[in-house]
Amino acid sequence: MSDSVATMLEKRAAETPNAPFLMAPDGDTLTYVEVAARARGLAGWLSEQGIEPGDSVAWAMPNGLPSALCLLGILRGGYLATAINLVAGRDIIAYVLDHSDARIVLVSAETEAPVREALAQSESDARMVVVTDDLFSPRRAGAVPGADADALLMYTSGTTGRPKGVTLTHGALIAGGQYPATAHELTPQDRALCVLPLYHINGLCVTVMGPLVSGGSVVLPPKFSVKRFWSTIRAHECTWFSVVPTQISYLLHDETPFEAIPSLRFGRSASAPLSPDVQSAFESRFGVPIVETMGLTETAAQILSNPLPPGTRKIGSPGVAIGNEVKVADKSQREMPRGEEGEVLVRGANVMRCYRKNPDATAEALTADGWLRTGDLGRMDAEGYVTITGRLKELIIKGGENIAPREVDEALYTHADVIEAAAFACPCDRYGQRIEAGVMLAAGSSATGASLIALCIERIGKFKAPDRIHILPELPKGPSGKIQRIKLAALVLEA
Repeated sequence: MSDSVATMLEKRAAETPNAPFLMAPDGDTLTYVEVAARARGLAGWLSEQGIEPGDSVAWAMPNGLPSALCLLGILRGGYLATAINLVAGRDIIAYVLDHSDARIVLVSAETEAPVREALAQSESDARMVVVTDDLFSPRRAGAVPGADADALLMYTSGTTGRPKGVTLTHGALIAGGQYPATAHELTPQDRALCVLPLYHINGLCVTVMGPLVSGGSVVLPPKFSVKRFWSTIRAHECTWFSVVPTQISYLLHDETPFEAIPSLRFGRSASAPLSPDVQSAFESRFGVPIVETMGLTETAAQILSNPLPPGTRKIGSPGVAIGNEVKVADKSQREMPRGEEGEVLVRGANVMRCYRKNPDATAEALTADGWLRTGDLGRMDAEGYVTITGRLKELIIKGGENIAPREVDEALYTHADVIEAAAFACPCDRYGQRIEAGVMLAAGSSATGASLIALCIERIGKFKAPDRIHILPELPKGPSGKIQRIKLAALVLEA
């Protein structure tokens, strides 16, 4: 990609200065020319603090106009925007501030206290600054960075060990916006609802960079709210939204009456596999087509996407490659015949440059010819649609047979009261591993572990059915809302 985020923002400000770009639910709207001016203001302020291009500048803020402006201002100045996951906990925030060599960390009134606590236990000498309007006042900004300059440092959720710092260039972020814009046929008339946090790659690339590259706009509420979701879309005439399967399930189980929204073209699901039963139930109830996709932090979000209606959406598949290349390969990275299982690999302008300060992990993830090993197992059909069958690290091996946890999940999701479900492996003397699952049920449900096991036996057979089901108030999730099986297994075994 020849553009950087900075050059794209300046281009939009010059070509469509008065078009809306960033919108708050309370009615505040910033046009492209206003956003560009504020981004230059923050870039100039950071320069005045002695921050050099390429230096790490962290931001730890809830969604909203100030958070988006901080991100764009850091990028406009050529600094390395370091995303702080607000739900990661003090230890991880302290680690990220240390590992990223952050010079400054920008915070809001709500996040000042937890970041101060993290700084107190870290060795970081980052200066914490509470963001005010003055930081965005008009100032002279330096030269715009190029597409090859490092732009974003975002840490993976770290289900095992320390999280890895994914380094993405400006060109990768632009590609991360262009690929969903192409897949979803976004135009300047489209308006996104962003309910995923900007410290997650989906929220940042799909619902901010997507509108930026297509000239559209985005509404930024502070967080996801089931009760305000549809009313926000209706009030601001949003045409699309991007969510994760857990949020789709919450919306589906909410009993608030729903009326069709004329402006809404489609919804987008990403970050984890979407159960076909949940997708079908959602579309039947709300009349909104859901486009299932797949992406990673390491690929600036989108890897695969289903086409929009009336194109062929294959329920249960996250779609085809759009923009980047995808192949299913064996352990030697040789492409597998269509229909056979292997690891999903991706190559394109959206792929990360490296894992920060981790050359071994970088070498393991990136092949010599530029393919990223995703760690996902899948099959590709004759038309190029990929079906994800599991994660290499999450496969359950029972009595020598590989069992994909997703197959068990989908059997559980056929029960109308199941809001969240995740199967995982537990040690077993007889089979090596046995299958257990965590489930969250709708309020007032009469379902039991025994009845859910019986449902699985009926759907997928006794051998693949869980031996035990743990009914929990909530399942552990990462910043994107993706259920973390390894953490769930650890919690259950510990208990």
